[in-house]
Amino acid sequence: MTTTTAPSRTPSAPPGPRRMHLAAHFPGVNNTTVWTGDPVGSQIDFASFEHLAHTAERGRFDFFFLAEGLRLREHKGRIHDLDVMGRPEAITVLSALAAVTDRLGLAATVSATFNEPYELARRLSTLDHLSGGRAAWNVVTTSDAFTGENFRRGGFLDRADRYVRAAEFVATARALWDSWPADGTARPVAHQGPHFTVRGEFTLPRSPQGHPVIIQAGDSAEGRDFAAATADVIFSRHSTLAAGQEFYADVKGRLPAHGRDADSLKIMPGVTFVLGDTAADAQERAATIRRQQVSPQNALVALEQVWGVDLSAYDPDGPLPDFDPVPDPELAQGRVRIGDPKAVADRWRALSEAKGLSIRETVIETTGRQSFVGTPAAVAEEMAAFVAARAADGFILIPHLTPGGLDDFVDRVVPLLQERGVLRTEYEGATLRSHLGLPEPARPAGKG
Repeated sequence: MTTTTAPSRTPSAPPGPRRMHLAAHFPGVNNTTVWTGDPVGSQIDFASFEHLAHTAERGRFDFFFLAEGLRLREHKGRIHDLDVMGRPEAITVLSALAAVTDRLGLAATVSATFNEPYELARRLSTLDHLSGGRAAWNVVTTSDAFTGENFRRGGFLDRADRYVRAAEFVATARALWDSWPADGTARPVAHQGPHFTVRGEFTLPRSPQGHPVIIQAGDSAEGRDFAAATADVIFSRHSTLAAGQEFYADVKGRLPAHGRDADSLKIMPGVTFVLGDTAADAQERAATIRRQQVSPQNALVALEQVWGVDLSAYDPDGPLPDFDPVPDPELAQGRVRIGDPKAVADRWRALSEAKGLSIRETVIETTGRQSFVGTPAAVAEEMAAFVAARAADGFILIPHLTPGGLDDFVDRVVPLLQERGVLRTEYEGATLRSHLGLPEPARPAGKG
C-alpha cells in the first residue's frame, strides 16, 4: 500500500472575518461581453490580456482565468457572430503573461478529452516553473462530436466516460509531477489504465508549488464527485445566496469520503457586477448593459436554440411563438444544451404572458443577469455576506468589457473589501497555492 508524507500547510489565518478569494475571468465570446457602445479592445491582442492581468494583480486577486474554445460555434450552419473575434490558445497566452506579472496566478482551461497526460502535464509544469509556481489547470470534459471533428480520432466520449477519463488523466499528470524526488533524479513512471498508457521519465522536476492548482467546473452529480475527489478550486455557476449555500454544503460534505477537509477545496462562483454612484444609477446601468448583451439578433438566436427552428421572420419586439419546440440538434453546434426545450418554452411563455414581455424582453429576463448591482459599498457588503454565509469562498469576476471592465471594481470595491479585512492588502506568498491557502501536495513515500 502506498503511504504519503504529511503535507506542509500554509499557516492558518488569524481570527476575524472570513477571507475572500478573487479571480478575474478574461471576457470574450459569451453572452456577458459587450462589443458595442462602450470602449472595447481586441479579444486576441496581447495588450488586452496584459491590461486585465495587471488590473487583477493590482487588486491582489488570486488568479487570472482563461476559458477555452476548440472550435468556433455555429448557428444555422454559420459561425456564431460572437465567435468571429477568435479564441487564442490559453497556455501560450499565460506563458507570455508570466513574464509581465509577479504574483498573479495563471489559470488555463484545457480539455481532458482531446489531450494526452504526458504532453499536457509537461506544458503545465513548464508554465508553473516559468511563473515561479503560479499555474492552474481548469479541467473540462467534452461530449461533443462537433468539437471532436477537429481532432484525429474524429469522435468524442460518451457522457458516462467523460469523468472516468478525466479522473485518470489528472491522476496520471500528478504521477508525472511527483516523479522527481528531492534528490533531483527522475524516476520512471509506469501507468496502465483504460484510457492511457504512459511509460518513461518526465522531463521536469517538481515545480515551486508541487503541482499546478486543479480547477473544475462541473455541476452534475458526477462533476461534484470528481471535484470533491480531485479539485483544489470549483468554478461554479451558483450566484444566488440560497443556491450557493446548497451547492457549498453539498460539495464540502463530499470531501470527507475522499480523506479531505473543508479548507482543501475553494468554491468560487463566476459572477458579474455593475457599479453606480447610487442604487438607482446602478440599476439603470445594469438595464442598459443587458440590452447591449441581448441585441435583437441575439434574442432570436436564443429563441431558436429553445424552439429548434428558424425564427428569423419573427419580430424581436413581438410575442413568443405559440407552438411547441421542435428540437433540432443540428441547428446550434458547439453550444451548451439548455435542457428540456418544452419545459423552457412553457416557462418563458408563462413569464411573457404574466408580464407582457416581448421576445427580447423575455430573453433578457430569463438569461444571465448581473450578480452584484449597486454602489461600491453595497456590492462590497453583499459579496462579504456571501462568503460569511458560506455560499462561496470567493468569486471569479467576469467583466462585460474587454479589457477595462475590471478597472472600476479594483478602484472602487477592492479598497472597501480591504478595509473590511476580507481581502488581502498585499500578497503573503509567491505561489498560487499560498494565495489560496492550499497545502503543497504531499510527496509519495520514497520519493524524497
